[in-house]
Amino acid sequence: MPMLGGVRPPIAALLCGLLAVSALTALGLGTVHEQDVPQALSDAERQIAQDAADSVGTSINASARSVRRSAASATPAGSSKPATVLRSLLPTGHPAAGGVLLDPRTGKPLAASGEKVPLTGVDAKDLARPDTGNIAPRVVASGTGAPRMLLFARVSVPVADRKQDENQDQAGDLRGDQDAEERGLLFVVSEKVAAPAVYGAGRTGQLVDRNGKVCASAPTTGAALAAATGHRALPAAAANAANTSVHTGDVSGSVLGDGRHGLRRVTGWASVVSEDGKDDASGLGLTVLTAREVPPAKAGADHMWFALVAAGALVVIAVLVTLALWGTMQRPLLRLHLSAARLARGVGEVPERRAELARPVPVLGFGEPGRAGRALESIRRQLLGETGPEPAQEVRRRPGVRALVLVCALVIAAWGVPLLFLLNRVPAAKAVPAAAVADQQARTEAAADRVQRSLGGSRTDLAAAASALSGASRERAAEVLRRERADHPMFRSLYVLDRTGALVQQVGKQPVRPLVPPIGGGITQVNTSGKIPAIAAYARIPAPGKAKGARKAEDTAPAVVVAEIGVDVLDDLVSRPGLGSVWLTDERHRVLAASAGFEAFQSLPSRRLTRLVAKTDAAPGGAGKSASAVLHAGTSPGEGLSVAAAAPLAQKGPAAGLGWRVVSAEPAAALKLAAYQVQARTMLAGLLALTAGGACLGWLHIVVVRPLRTLTGCAERLAAGDRRTVLFPVHHDECGSVTRSLELLRQALVERDRGAGADLAAVPAPSFQCDSAP
Repeated sequence: MPMLGGVRPPIAALLCGLLAVSALTALGLGTVHEQDVPQALSDAERQIAQDAADSVGTSINASARSVRRSAASATPAGSSKPATVLRSLLPTGHPAAGGVLLDPRTGKPLAASGEKVPLTGVDAKDLARPDTGNIAPRVVASGTGAPRMLLFARVSVPVADRKQDENQDQAGDLRGDQDAEERGLLFVVSEKVAAPAVYGAGRTGQLVDRNGKVCASAPTTGAALAAATGHRALPAAAANAANTSVHTGDVSGSVLGDGRHGLRRVTGWASVVSEDGKDDASGLGLTVLTAREVPPAKAGADHMWFALVAAGALVVIAVLVTLALWGTMQRPLLRLHLSAARLARGVGEVPERRAELARPVPVLGFGEPGRAGRALESIRRQLLGETGPEPAQEVRRRPGVRALVLVCALVIAAWGVPLLFLLNRVPAAKAVPAAAVADQQARTEAAADRVQRSLGGSRTDLAAAASALSGASRERAAEVLRRERADHPMFRSLYVLDRTGALVQQVGKQPVRPLVPPIGGGITQVNTSGKIPAIAAYARIPAPGKAKGARKAEDTAPAVVVAEIGVDVLDDLVSRPGLGSVWLTDERHRVLAASAGFEAFQSLPSRRLTRLVAKTDAAPGGAGKSASAVLHAGTSPGEGLSVAAAAPLAQKGPAAGLGWRVVSAEPAAALKLAAYQVQARTMLAGLLALTAGGACLGWLHIVVVRPLRTLTGCAERLAAGDRRTVLFPVHHDECGSVTRSLELLRQALVERDRGAGADLAAVPAPSFQCDSAP
């Protein structure tokens, strides 16, 4: 009859599961091949190009915002000569190569400064329309051969100022009608295209346009890469990404070049495009190319032989375990089921079936199936009247089916545990190539430069805001502060202090800890303890011209503008994909910001990381340098070795005196190296084998072993003369079938004893039911 559950499904599932794990082992380990250039180096080069592209995009966006902010805040006063207006528009500290002020009505330049601005293809009338959004930058060719980046801004000059100088000649006059005043003027700034900032010894970097033409090269290696990179050298995926100008699909990648002089060139590319494609740099179609020549790794051993041996051993174990379970559990239990059913038919009402009782019950297997078979044979003989109840004798219990299941589990564990914990283990010092450690250090240096540039740019913009606050009214000062905070999301609070340290004005959130009026300008760490690190940029407000009687108001005049920098913004700055855990530490190596959760001013996760950071400390009279190593970073328990690096934040600029460091740690197992891929797949194979074996054998123990042990006890008590215990079948399988047959046999024995006048009360028996549900 069909069985719902029973002994066969768990054994069949065990066989199928182990065979599937053996196939996965052969395929998973056999397909891992040692490469002369590991995938980890190609991925690192792609990420380095992406870091450089993000830096280029941030720089372009900052320059465009600086030009527009300068045009919006500049207020021409006094003379309205075009040269005077142009000088007031040029951003403070901006590396502009040239600037020009255009009349959008005629398209002619009214004033120019610096080198000649290439205006080919610039429609001043169309760009100066006030009903459009911000004007996107452009990269154009110049007469010198080097491309230039043009930055645009609309400027409005009051009509009253224009009419003051009507004696000027027409070419250089700002005079115009009311319609010209509404259109305003067009301010154009020309600057050199900045080369991408790349780090790492022997690495080259270039910035190319969508046609593959080189716009800028890293100053140390520009000629070498420019000669090897042309229009055909730009990868097709990079060209497509540059032309879309939107963050769709892949915007970065890597290409492995041919070998030359015993070295292989790894080229990474990344498009200068934001996720939404709406920033100033996205429409330029620029792509960053980085390249580095690495020595090919030595050819490693093929893992196919190990995969076949491991898979074959598991196949043998699966077959042996299945045969053992089939011969000692499945086959005897099925025979027991058939024998019990045959005896139950023999005690029925049909006389022709009485002959079923004449056939002995075969006793197969050992343990519980054998004991149940012997008890069933005793019951058969009692039904025939050949013998009476056989009292159970105290015998030494031998190993049964439970011991068999345990032995099968140990055999499977003998294959899975070594794979999970012992085999294919390679020391990280040998598995991680030196080039991967150098790439981690280069990316950490790029992260430090990213933080330094952001802090330095904010400090420069704050200095420009301080100049605008000089002599401004309270309403004008509040407007400048609000605009400055809107332009800089990293400022959580902006406030102005007078010479006595009193708070004069404030916008944004409440400061964590107000700054004592410092001298000069720069960036400082306000506190060294507490729940939130307080970091502030500050700039002195230039004193306006003194008037008579202003001596008393000098102490209460605004002296310093302070911008408190949010820690969450620093967290975003240090977080980079593929760099692992990153921390920004102070001069005492305590955490100020991190890519993951942290407590303010906590120590680094391990002493080894702290010692690595100590190596970057500057010697007396010198500058600190970066360091990297393979060590236990201690970022999480049981993680293993990590590739760690530390880099000083800045050697010059506003943040140079802070002594901050950027520290990173990437688990070595996360790198795409063949040794770690083999280790991970070996561990996975062992884990799958243990899981499949444990699940199927546990299933077998629940549905077969435990009910069989209960059934054996009931059969032995019935054979010993227990006629009062009612047997209730609760399983729809072989054990349940045998239990039903035993109940029929019990009823037949009771009827026979009644007919013979047997004294049933003389046979004591406990009042409980057999074959209860586990």
